[in-house]
Amino acid sequence: MDLFKLLQTLTETPGPSGLEDAIRETLREVWEPMADVVVVDNMGNLLAVKRANQQSRQPDDEEITGSDEKPPRLLLAAHMDEIALMVKAIAQYPDNGDVEAAGGFLRLTNVGGIDVRHLYGQPVVVHGRRDLPGIIGALPNYMLPDKSSSKAYGFDELVVDVGLAAKEVREIVSVGDFISFQQPLRKLLNDRASGKALDNRASVAAVTVALDYLQGRRHDWDVVAVATTQEETRLLGAFTSAFAQRPDVAVALDVSFAKGPGTKENHLFELDEGPIVGLGANVHPGVLQKLKDAAEALEMKVHVEPHSYHSGTDAYGLQIAREGIPTGLVSIPLRYMHTMVETVAIDDIERAGRLLGEFAARLDGSFLDEIAEEMMGD
Repeated sequence: MDLFKLLQTLTETPGPSGLEDAIRETLREVWEPMADVVVVDNMGNLLAVKRANQQSRQPDDEEITGSDEKPPRLLLAAHMDEIALMVKAIAQYPDNGDVEAAGGFLRLTNVGGIDVRHLYGQPVVVHGRRDLPGIIGALPNYMLPDKSSSKAYGFDELVVDVGLAAKEVREIVSVGDFISFQQPLRKLLNDRASGKALDNRASVAAVTVALDYLQGRRHDWDVVAVATTQEETRLLGAFTSAFAQRPDVAVALDVSFAKGPGTKENHLFELDEGPIVGLGANVHPGVLQKLKDAAEALEMKVHVEPHSYHSGTDAYGLQIAREGIPTGLVSIPLRYMHTMVETVAIDDIERAGRLLGEFAARLDGSFLDEIAEEMMGD
């Protein structure tokens, strides 16, 4: 598997939180050869099931809803949505009532956790009745009023310019249309990659690595890979997929802050030193230990990241579905999170995928009884 090429395809495909259609269809083509069943649920989550013990493919089986029957079921979840923008208003300049001559500009607001300081000068795509390329612009500093001079731009100062007259803009664009960032994935030195939407397409790529890993491994549990929707705004896909699939165990895969200049060195992790396993309110200790055992079997270095509160990831949504699901969390170190130049080490993605695959392959019929006994013990 050419992991950089896969990551390039995934990151450069738009998928704002709430408009995941394009990335979902791109990923469906990737997952279908690796799974027995691939479907889309009511909330837009993409689900791929690889049946236990490498059972033969059954392409006519459209139902993948969980049941009380064995084999037990493992759910691997990585969100496919990305931070984005939304059209808040359509403005024109000059604002003299002449819509034929006036230029059309889009006022914007955020979809997910956007740091407005990173937006000025960014190329974007406006997803209106048809896609429009645009640029985020603002007045230069010397033209700003004194109170705004030499300060970071806010949403009130920024506009999207698509190069069309106001009349044409209104024919194509509506308030509420999504705007995605348009940045290519770039290769850096030492096998790093930098671009947009690596939160969380890096994890989607890792789940793909896990599915590929399981092509050559026997596993006693059904494995359900889920690319979830709207994590950046409300964890929607995690809540709904875990409720519908009734997994016996779930693992969320996401990114976590990596070390960089000015960071708190003792709280973060280095790129290219392996994946991170979560420890805290959303993590079942038995699942955590099984992930550590899988890493040891692979002779893979992993780091433990404690959370004093909930993790802020899909792990929360998975854990509290129905009567509660034993849940784990695996993270990939990432620099410059929620920017258009997020940076990862390609090897960390591959390691996280192998860790998930080995974890799935090592689950047996006694695991649930073992962790239940440990939780009830003295």
